[in-house]
Amino acid sequence: MAFLGIAVRRVANCHLSLSPLCSSATRSRCYSTSPSPEHTTEKSVPYKNVLKEGGSGPTKPLPKSAGAVVIGGGSLGCQTVYHLAKMGMTNVVLLERDRLTAGTTWHTAGLLWQLRPSDVEVELLAHTRQVVSHDLEQETGLETGWIQNGGLFIASNKQRLDEYKRLMSLGKVYGIESHVLSPAETKDLYPLMNVDDLYGTLYVPKDGTMDPAGTCTTLSRAAAARGATVIENCPVTGIQVSTDDLGVKRVKAVETAHGIIQTPVVVNCAGVWATKLGKMAGVKVPLVAMHHAYVVTERIEGIQNMPNVRDHDASVYLRLQGDALSVGGYEPNPVFWDKVSDAFAFSLFDLDWDVFIQHIEGAINRVPALEQTGIKSTVCGPGKYRPVNPLTFSCMMLGGGCGRELAHWIIHGRPEKDMYGYDIRRFHQSLTDNSRWIRERSHESYAKNYSVVFPFDEPLASRNMRTDPFHKVLTEQGCFFQERHGWERPGWFSQDGPVPVLDYDWYGAYDISRNQNYKYNKLLGEEYTFDYPPHHHLIKNECLTCRHGVTVFNMSYFGKFYLTGPDAKKAADWLFSADVRKVPGSTVYTCMLNQRGGSEADLTVSRLEAGASNLPLTPESNGDAYYLAIGGGVAEHNWNHIRTVLQDESFNCQLTDHSEDMGMISIQGPKSREVLQEILETDLSNGAFPFSTHKVCSAAGHKVTGAGSLSSCPSACISFCLPTWLVLLWRPSDWGQKHSIICKQ
Repeated sequence: MAFLGIAVRRVANCHLSLSPLCSSATRSRCYSTSPSPEHTTEKSVPYKNVLKEGGSGPTKPLPKSAGAVVIGGGSLGCQTVYHLAKMGMTNVVLLERDRLTAGTTWHTAGLLWQLRPSDVEVELLAHTRQVVSHDLEQETGLETGWIQNGGLFIASNKQRLDEYKRLMSLGKVYGIESHVLSPAETKDLYPLMNVDDLYGTLYVPKDGTMDPAGTCTTLSRAAAARGATVIENCPVTGIQVSTDDLGVKRVKAVETAHGIIQTPVVVNCAGVWATKLGKMAGVKVPLVAMHHAYVVTERIEGIQNMPNVRDHDASVYLRLQGDALSVGGYEPNPVFWDKVSDAFAFSLFDLDWDVFIQHIEGAINRVPALEQTGIKSTVCGPGKYRPVNPLTFSCMMLGGGCGRELAHWIIHGRPEKDMYGYDIRRFHQSLTDNSRWIRERSHESYAKNYSVVFPFDEPLASRNMRTDPFHKVLTEQGCFFQERHGWERPGWFSQDGPVPVLDYDWYGAYDISRNQNYKYNKLLGEEYTFDYPPHHHLIKNECLTCRHGVTVFNMSYFGKFYLTGPDAKKAADWLFSADVRKVPGSTVYTCMLNQRGGSEADLTVSRLEAGASNLPLTPESNGDAYYLAIGGGVAEHNWNHIRTVLQDESFNCQLTDHSEDMGMISIQGPKSREVLQEILETDLSNGAFPFSTHKVCSAAGHKVTGAGSLSSCPSACISFCLPTWLVLLWRPSDWGQKHSIICKQ
């Protein structure tokens, strides 16, 4: 094949074709268009003939029933069935439509980097490494193909090296050895590397690579030895769902062309096909498929035993592959695979050099010897990408840790670790079927895969999905919004006028013009720091105003639930750590417990008067009734948690969600009483409105609900400090004059 350097020059001299996302007739934003024809090349794999010899049926007879059915024989599916069997669930079945690793796992690079910005991910990665490098070989006597050659993170600037130093500090907590190297030390470690433009590197000696086929084969054998059943060549055609006496939908069985397996648990590990599989059970999985590629070079003299390299600023990785390198990365213009084929198993796409060539340029800059190195093969296969973080724990690096958490979740009712960042319940129901949101956010997640993870970063894609009645007026006042759970939440206020969020420009990819003079993006870029951000002094002034004067917080993005019914009090006693058996009109700040007695969330619970509703949206209840105010970022997760408790404990209750129908503002500070007394006709004195109570107030001919306290405490903080504050609830359609009255204060 051609030298990599020649390939770069040839493509640079060619006319760049448009991506399948956009046609030549448009320059506007595109969410989806008919893709261009996708050519695939069948990959020759060692066990391809085994499938033919085995005929068209399953490799094993299907059992009549199973405690759990795992669908998908890739990394995550094999890890999950292995951990389920290891935890004692022997009647578990794994169904693979083709052969193990088919689809996406078989062609993955198999890299394992131990350091990530999240402490949970560091723990998950550590477990994956333990399983692949030690446990499986000890249990089965088989090698998984683990190679420990180390990992090297490249920093081209101080900011990137600062990020690596933070990773190193986090790694020390978990016993992960790592070293910051100077450019000269890096050159000693990796003689073929160009270090002229380096600021420094981070070296992790015990990083390495996994062999997908060897790992999955060993996992399946270890699971089978513990009683699990692994069945290949058995596509799933449907999932039966039944409705129980409480109206709850539950999985009943898995259907295949060769029989039905009765089961109460189905684990979706179908990778790119997870969306289709989810639909069979009525679950919307927000996931898209994209082409992801790497090339394998010819032999490189002197590359043997070198560590794998991640050059984040060039968005490229260099994986040692014997005496050659695999070169890949994440580009801003990935090709979407819109028509996911069920027949796609061990196949590849033709490599789009117009898209991939930027990785070659970065690789040649880092290892100049590559310019004179030939290309042995190209690998371009489907990858699954989601709006934020791994959705189905589907990355091979995280497979071991996430497989264990999934198994623990199935057996014990919840995972051991805080897996909120991976839980599908973190997506609001209005987003899981929103193709624009899924597509744009998935693209941004892919394009920023190697970006520095800053604490104050905000997404640009698919914004303004959920806004409240205050959004326009706050934007006009210079509000810099933060995105939480699809909501535009007020963050801080610019002193230089409005900073609206514009439509997503796809980072200039697909021949779409980038937003020009984009003020929001400029201010966001200034927030990219590990130090105090530029707006820190603005927050200070807001805090002082709250402490000495009065402030209004827009909390409309909060979850607003009503818990009613004959067993509402029993459910409240089960759910909440504080005693909420107060008199009607009381409001209690409390934690919400989970099945293991741990804390699920913190929230306020207000006990309502029984009888007819005195507010437009309050459900009528002849028994106990509670109003729950929950942080917006976890509202959907908490909704599902409460609903699960009501189902599992058979509480006769109704849970209703009015988060989209009601606004919420919080007025805080020592002067809040003065402002509110001018607006509200209700007596707000301590005697009439004591601590931790709520009441219906009148304002400009409308009713609003106040919840909180107006006590003798002289000040309030932005954090959860309750004294001297009031929360007002209203229906947007009823707000009218009050909207402008509150905003003027």
